Amino acid sequence: MKRGWLVIGMALALATAVVPQQTEMTAAAKALMSMLEPEQLKKIQLPFDSDERFNWYYIPRERQGLPLKQMTERQRTAAFLLLHVGLSPKGYNKAESIRSLEIVLHEIEQAARRDPELYYFTIFGDPSDRGTWGWRYEGHHISQHWTVVNGAAVSTTPAFFGANPAEVQSGARKGFRALPAEEDLGRALLDSLDGPQRQQAIINVTSPNDIVTTNARKAAIEGNAGLPAQSMTKAQQGLLMSLVENYATSAPDALAAARLAKVRAEGLADIHFAWMGSTKPGLDQGHYYRIQGKQFLIEYDDTQDHANHQHTVWRDFDGDFGLDVLAKHYEKDHARR
Repeated sequence: MKRGWLVIGMALALATAVVPQQTEMTAAAKALMSMLEPEQLKKIQLPFDSDERFNWYYIPRERQGLPLKQMTERQRTAAFLLLHVGLSPKGYNKAESIRSLEIVLHEIEQAARRDPELYYFTIFGDPSDRGTWGWRYEGHHISQHWTVVNGAAVSTTPAFFGANPAEVQSGARKGFRALPAEEDLGRALLDSLDGPQRQQAIINVTSPNDIVTTNARKAAIEGNAGLPAQSMTKAQQGLLMSLVENYATSAPDALAAARLAKVRAEGLADIHFAWMGSTKPGLDQGHYYRIQGKQFLIEYDDTQDHANHQHTVWRDFDGDFGLDVLAKHYEKDHARR
């Protein structure tokens, strides 16, 4: 593992040294594109204003972009270097753990669609430290998005991770969980609540079959049900923030800090924790929770496949795909003309 990180670090240093004026993300994207053949470039690159940028999925299906399956080893190394730049070490490990579950599913189902190489990179626009561009990494149970303006990543949402199985039930990897903290921290917060708090937090005894916002282009949930954070004890508020931080820190440090600063700026009165479904752990105990503020939404659902199939997402109500920042950027650019 240490040697792998050393190789990644050396490659990143080299990519940045070649074009020192460019950010790591821009340099990594350009390094990948420089290694591709013309036909591969046609697959991986789309216009920034392409409607495909908003067309995201977390189910196993064909996608627009260039899959790992169609890359050489050298190209894959460059692609994973870009992913290392876009995610924190923790986020990268989550992504790789989720991808590895395709092997488990293939052993169970013997289906061609269960393939850890069917994960796609897509670049929107021309990577540059001037202007706008973006990219996506997507496959079964992974849909991660980055929007870049003048060299800075201004948005990393929608940010979806899922796991099937949530806990491997048999074989050499029995007991393995790709997303343990997402469930364990949520349960810890629920279990810390007293009777009246639980009554307010549990908004339905039946859980939905998926995250409520699914893969909608714009996240929207009617109302803001559940227990407000201001009605929690200090210890419970600490558990709530630990849960939020677990999601936020899949992004690199600077981006995670920006996410958390926006959450804290909202204030406790506007952040609610809601639970639906069973409060017991185990198979066939479908459950769901969400943390909702004015600007952001975190959803977790585990109901499918006997409640052994997780879906999680971080959405920004106005900032998904960088739409809020892009609107300001275009307005400022227009004013200069």
